[in-house]
Amino acid sequence: MEQPALPEPLIVLVTNHLDVKVAPGDLSATTTLESLGMDSLSLMELTVAAEQEYGIILPEEAADLDASCTLGDVAQVFRHAS
Repeated sequence: MEQPALPEPLIVLVTNHLDVKVAPGDLSATTTLESLGMDSLSLMELTVAAEQEYGIILPEEAADLDASCTLGDVAQVFRHAS
């Protein structure tokens, strides 16, 4: 089964706003945050960057994200942003 595409804003946030050295084409919905070297501080930075860059408010589920989550999990939380 084909993985859903990651939202472009999420790819931009991960590759441009965080200290993650990975080509956008190497990211997939199954990429774990831990494999990108992200930790709890990086997740907080991602949340703040998303809210500032795109003027969204992430739902409470964003607080449940941890390094074992995948970019697909993050994308799902972003889809529920207001």
